Amino acid sequence: MAKFPEAQARIFKNKFVCRKCKTVIRTSNTLVLQGKVKCKKCHGKALRPLKK
Repeated sequence: MAKFPEAQARIFKNKFVCRKCKTVIRTSNTLVLQGKVKCKKCHGKALRPLKK
C-alpha cells in the first residue's frame, strides 16, 4: 500500500493523545511542549503524539 504525504499529514499531523483517558486532541506541537494544552475530558496535561 502506498503512503501519500497528504494522507499522512491529515491523519497524524498535530494530533495528540491523552495518557490518562486516551482522548485524541488536535493542537499544535509547540503548545503541547509549553504545557498550555489540557485534555477536554479529564483536564490532564500529559499528552503524547499519535502512534503511526
